Amino acid sequence: MATKIRLQRGGRKGYAFYSIVIADARAPRDGKFTEKIGTYNPNTNPATVDLNFDRALYWVETGAQPTDTVRNILSREGVYLMKHLRGGVKKGAFDEAAAQKKFDAWKADKQKGLEKVAADEAKAKKDAAAKELAQEKKVNEEIAKKVAEKKAAAEAAKAEEEAAKAAEEAAAAEAPAEEAPAEAPAAE
Repeated sequence: MATKIRLQRGGRKGYAFYSIVIADARAPRDGKFTEKIGTYNPNTNPATVDLNFDRALYWVETGAQPTDTVRNILSREGVYLMKHLRGGVKKGAFDEAAAQKKFDAWKADKQKGLEKVAADEAKAKKDAAAKELAQEKKVNEEIAKKVAEKKAAAEAAKAEEEAAKAAEEAAAAEAPAEEAPAEAPAAE
């Protein structure tokens, strides 16, 4: 029986979630499977993989052929590196402790890389937020400046109107005073 390590789709429409399963090569994608060895969620950033490492290594060493996507997942999780290191132990290149030490060093280096990527992403997000805030402040200052100019123009127009009204009232007050003496001689 030819066995494959493949993804079995789950989840809802538009939000795929996969199980990593061991299945007969002739079985349909979402059909009968022999064993479930993990899950893969591509919807998170970075994609979340929950893998039973020992069972995955067992099946890879047994000869189960993974699909391309599963091969990439297993490679990122270190299954193929451990298979390679175990091959070195079988050939006598080094012992089991040295192989485990090399694997642990690789895992630690990979973890540092992931943390660096996460830190860079967080920094980029923070910088983008700061830049957006600065742009928003600039826009708000421009709006406040325009509002202040409008208010100043409105106050100037109001002052002009009041000055014109005051001038009219002054002119109206002066006109009757001038008219009164002119009428007084006519009354005599």
